[in-house]
Amino acid sequence: MRIEQPLPRRSAPLSQQCRGEAEQPLVIIVDDDASVREALSELILSVGFRPVCFASTRELLEADVLDCPGCLILDIRMPGASGLDLQQHLAQNGNPKPIIFVTGHGDIPMTVQAMKAGAVDFLTKPVRDQTLLDAVFAGIAMDAARRAEAVIVKRNIERLGTLTPREREVLHQVARGRLNKQIAFDLGISEVTVKLHRGNVMRKMEAASIGELIRAWETLPAPMREAGTTKTLA
Repeated sequence: MRIEQPLPRRSAPLSQQCRGEAEQPLVIIVDDDASVREALSELILSVGFRPVCFASTRELLEADVLDCPGCLILDIRMPGASGLDLQQHLAQNGNPKPIIFVTGHGDIPMTVQAMKAGAVDFLTKPVRDQTLLDAVFAGIAMDAARRAEAVIVKRNIERLGTLTPREREVLHQVARGRLNKQIAFDLGISEVTVKLHRGNVMRKMEAASIGELIRAWETLPAPMREAGTTKTLA
């Protein structure tokens, strides 16, 4: 089943609480069984996390909470779009939210599909509390790591934006391991000019060493790295 776009969205005070990166992780529970939602909610509360429950994937998407730090606990078969449908929908929209599937209707093909698509785990009801909590902790840690990486990438993209076209070319050459004299030859400029551009790059990228500069370069999206290959006039 395909989740249609656009979906209606309602005002959700909960989403406003999730704007800060330092917010407590939110564990989103989606299951059409009210008793399961209640039991999972109590379990999540017992370890100090915030649970929020929905009876369907549509309710979840209307609530506007998917950008909150945390993870998802999803049933597979529910009225309307399934948990697997939601996983595919999130992937297509660039949301790598960690997902834990907990279902009474799982089979091997479903498990393979979910895990290949990046699920944290695929658990069959009834599931031991500790097994589920281990998956939740893993999902939250995965989400925190992705958010931290996104902050670094955003910062480096902003710094890259301060470079001139020539400085980007020099950065690209440095990242390839080229020496100053090789860069000068390739770009048709003097070695002194290369050193000047290289110093500007180090300063603008806030890199204390070449190794740090290269690590920053490697965090950039591929199209941005490739954009530094076009030659310009000195």
